[in-house]
Amino acid sequence: MMASDLQMNSEQLRSKPPARCRSPFNSIKFFVLCHGMLQLAQLLVSGYLKSSISTIERRYGFSSQKSGILASFNEVGNTVLIVFVSFFGSRVHRPRFIGGGALVASLAALMMALPHFISGPYEYTVHISQSKDDNSGLCQLESSFQTPLSNHSCTQQESHAQQGVFPLLLLGQLLLGIGGVPIQPFGISYIDDYASKRNSPFYLGILLAVTSIGPAFGFMMGSFMLRFYVDIDKMSKDEIGLERGDPRWVGAWWLGFVVAASFLFLTSLPYLFFPKQMPKEEAAGDAKKPRAEEKKKPLPDPVQELTLTQFLKSFPRITLRTLQNPIYLLVVLAQVHLAAMIAGLATFMAKFIERQFTQTASFSNMMIGGVNIPLAVLGIVLGGALMRRLNISTRGSALICTSAILMCILTALPLLLLGCSTQRVTGIYPTKQNRSLECSSGCSCPTEDFNPVCGSDGVEFRSPCHAGCLTKVLDDNTSKILKYTDCGCIGVSGSYGYALPGTCGSDCKHLLLPFMVLSALTCFIASFSQTPSYMMILRTVRPEDKSFAVGVQYMLFRVLAFLPAPVLYGTAIDTTCIIWGKKCGRNTSCHYYNMDLFRQRFLGLQAFFVTGAFVCFLLSLLVLRHRAGKQGQQAGQGYTMIDREQSPDKNTASNELQSMAA
Repeated sequence: MMASDLQMNSEQLRSKPPARCRSPFNSIKFFVLCHGMLQLAQLLVSGYLKSSISTIERRYGFSSQKSGILASFNEVGNTVLIVFVSFFGSRVHRPRFIGGGALVASLAALMMALPHFISGPYEYTVHISQSKDDNSGLCQLESSFQTPLSNHSCTQQESHAQQGVFPLLLLGQLLLGIGGVPIQPFGISYIDDYASKRNSPFYLGILLAVTSIGPAFGFMMGSFMLRFYVDIDKMSKDEIGLERGDPRWVGAWWLGFVVAASFLFLTSLPYLFFPKQMPKEEAAGDAKKPRAEEKKKPLPDPVQELTLTQFLKSFPRITLRTLQNPIYLLVVLAQVHLAAMIAGLATFMAKFIERQFTQTASFSNMMIGGVNIPLAVLGIVLGGALMRRLNISTRGSALICTSAILMCILTALPLLLLGCSTQRVTGIYPTKQNRSLECSSGCSCPTEDFNPVCGSDGVEFRSPCHAGCLTKVLDDNTSKILKYTDCGCIGVSGSYGYALPGTCGSDCKHLLLPFMVLSALTCFIASFSQTPSYMMILRTVRPEDKSFAVGVQYMLFRVLAFLPAPVLYGTAIDTTCIIWGKKCGRNTSCHYYNMDLFRQRFLGLQAFFVTGAFVCFLLSLLVLRHRAGKQGQQAGQGYTMIDREQSPDKNTASNELQSMAA
């Protein structure tokens, strides 16, 4: 009895894993948890930047083209360095590289917030004092009013608050892209190496879900942070003279970067403790596998046998061979069109809603983060579920993609008709006048003034001075301006009218609901094609070329979509500007757009990219049907052209790499 007990205890001790394996840092599940949090933090930064891009534009006087360059600049460092990820693979300590990249990204997020702390307080072009005795900003007939800022103050302001801001933001974006290079590729490969075969797809599905919802959290955080005034850390609430609905309002854009940087820093720390190699996870079903299958060792990766020089020499040749596959090329081009559309819309859709329907930046971001992105995620999930449920073939995938994008075109085109025309602004639209109006010609209004008021006759003016207003009415309790009176440019029959602070806005806010419904439906349908299109790529390239094919695909995304698309959209928006703001004699952000042109060019680019994706998917479907027609003719040979692409000699890539190395 005692001998059997001792034998049982010794067997239990031998079956117990060593203490090292019981550490959470030797658990792939804990790694998946950490990696999901890290990817969420990383995408939180990129999503938050896009949510606050129009606010940064207004704060520092950037054009939309400059904003587009800023939004896409993080792809520069990412594109240059992503090639080396395939080479380094498992040669390096992947967790530490991931943690180091996250620390660089955290530093970059802090750098993005730095311009707020090195700049002075936000000064809009004219500030009307909330004092009954102060008539600054009003029409002063007896005053020979000159420019409100001296040359010295303008030079000082420009040098300290403007010249270094844009390069600093670009540097932050560059570092953000560099820091993000190892995070996703190394994380996915690490999970695939040490997770069980049964659990690996589940873990990767979790990461894909986090990747999809991360930008939504960024937009929602932007919606929250932009409710606070930009200088909330420099002045009390009573000193803030602007309301959120004022077109000059600037939210606390920098606050989200500080929060995201802290989140990135905290999520990067666990990676410093994960081992280079951890014990392979064992699932419940793995113990029942035959011993012969357990002893199978993975084939050596030929890429890991090359030097860096040999790898760089072989990469272009294998890339060219991959691009010679017509199905792969057409599907990737279709995805590039969709990626370009998404990149442009994600950067400027909040600004479009804000301007087109006279909404605040906070509300616009909430619409995107709470409606559009969740529906896009739902489309991706349903597309993948359909592929898994029905086990759809390559031709079936092409048919789904073509049909989905055709429906996307039908829902995107009506958006061109849902919008507002430009409000009437005296001296600016519909007829632009370079000289001052006769009714306010004696007021000596500064040309840089921008403090919109809405006249009692429904016409907007650039400032109370341009409306010829002589007095103001204040609220006795809050000392806020209620209205401007004795306005010489407002009224009929010799009687003076009044003006209310703020823009008159658009008269079609009722169109916002149908616009958002159609826009969200378009996002849902377009995202439905994502999983089928990926399956088309994986099924039509050589098995040994899949890693290269996916790498080339993401590189083309960056070079052809993520880099140029925001700049293209921003340039198109700038061409619709009616009057630019001016500060210290230089152009700043646009004050008024031609809303019809804005809508037509902004959404016209969306329709163009969707149509391009449809053409590519349709061509891929026609090519697959043409190959299927040849299948019957080649049936006697026992294989088809598609089968030959899917099942080539597995030693082809290895032999080619070895010959290149030699």
